Amino acid sequence: MKELSLNILDIAQNSVKARAENILIELIEADGKLTLTIKDDGCGMSKETVENVMNPFYTTRTTRNVGLGIPLLKLAAEQTGGGIKIESVSENDNPEIHGTTVTAEFFTDHIDCTPLGDIISTVTVLIQGSPDIEWKFVHKKNGGAVELDTRELREVLGDVPLDNYEVIKWIEEYLKEGYSSI
Repeated sequence: MKELSLNILDIAQNSVKARAENILIELIEADGKLTLTIKDDGCGMSKETVENVMNPFYTTRTTRNVGLGIPLLKLAAEQTGGGIKIESVSENDNPEIHGTTVTAEFFTDHIDCTPLGDIISTVTVLIQGSPDIEWKFVHKKNGGAVELDTRELREVLGDVPLDNYEVIKWIEEYLKEGYSSI
């Protein structure tokens, strides 16, 4: 993928499909390194799936026999000298506490570091496409931060759904304003 925001979209969509109720997307940029974390409380993966998920010819999908999201993220991270780590607890193993955490590290000063891309559109599309999920987005860099938590929005909005056009436009403008200050 040409932008990390597309990798984020793909991985977050996996969290949605895993029936997550809460999804965290966190980007931390410091000391020439970008750490991307996507954490959910979805159904999790079995140990076998975690062991095989980085293989592009392994997928749980029935519509095609390849799954490239995680392998492409792994490649993008490794091209910069970074790496990827996946931790997951299946709801079969722990019905109370389960979910998946994907953490990828990129060295941003490396010539092969993939640009972040349009993260604002990625976040707004995810919220609009799955408005019932609690989304938390955090991007820290240059001593500043852009943060959005849908729980806080729901407190203010009451019964107004997050996929309402005006709400999505407000989210987009809020994120743009946040990025203008970091």
